[in-house]
Amino acid sequence: MIRVSAPTARPGPRPVGQWPVEDRSLLARVLGIPPLAAVGLAFGLTALGLFVDLQRIGTVGVVFQALYFAGCVLAVVWVRRRNLFGPVVAPPLLLAIAVPAIVLLGDGAGSGAADALLTVGAPLVNSFPTMAVTSGVVLALGLFRLVTQRERERPRRKVSAGSDAARGAGRRPATPRRS
Repeated sequence: MIRVSAPTARPGPRPVGQWPVEDRSLLARVLGIPPLAAVGLAFGLTALGLFVDLQRIGTVGVVFQALYFAGCVLAVVWVRRRNLFGPVVAPPLLLAIAVPAIVLLGDGAGSGAADALLTVGAPLVNSFPTMAVTSGVVLALGLFRLVTQRERERPRRKVSAGSDAARGAGRRPATPRRS
């Protein structure tokens, strides 16, 4: 007699919300992105906001603040859970790198060192409150994700006296021990 086994499940798309916990974004249905892409997204939006404001009003303004905040929050929300560290520490680093770079590229180097320091220093000082609020929100979101997105522990099977595991636990090895 030939036995026919039941058909195996076909590989296909995962059920909704079934991504492994370490690969999820904040939303269980959305697969997280790599950390470099998340920080790149935040940097791109920050640079765009800074460039628009420098062209529009000559210093940092509302467009920069909105895009900087949105980019940093999106980075933490969309990154894989296992890679949260980079986007969480990125806000102050983005500000320290993007603002001087865009200001110096946009205005060019001034006539002297003092002029260059004032040209870069004013936007950095003016954007500090935005950086502080953004860093606080991003840190809170990161901690929220670490606490709420945990791998659920599977209940352990109790070993009863009559089970195979319990019977095998008291056995001696097949080969005798040398003295």
